[in-house]
Amino acid sequence: MELGIIAAVAYWGYRFGESTGTMLLWGICAPLLVFGFWGLVDFRNAGFMAEPLRLIQELVISGGAAVALYLSGQHVLGWALGVVSIIHHALVYVLGDTLLKR
Repeated sequence: MELGIIAAVAYWGYRFGESTGTMLLWGICAPLLVFGFWGLVDFRNAGFMAEPLRLIQELVISGGAAVALYLSGQHVLGWALGVVSIIHHALVYVLGDTLLKR
């Protein structure tokens, strides 16, 4: 899942740039910003709301990556990443696991 998000955001960043230098800069910096945000926020101390907040965070990030990929012209891959994200997160709970390990 994480590799798909990295690739999608990097591709979006690359396509966002106008010159080779800015394409490379955006392609590298966009995933760093996304994963920086992901790592910056820690919900473990949020009590009973920790797991739902983490789920929302992950769905926003993976959904945003899917939308970014779609907007970059990769419509099928964008939809595929969105569907894989939903299936992945559903399976986490169906299999009795959680996103946050205590």
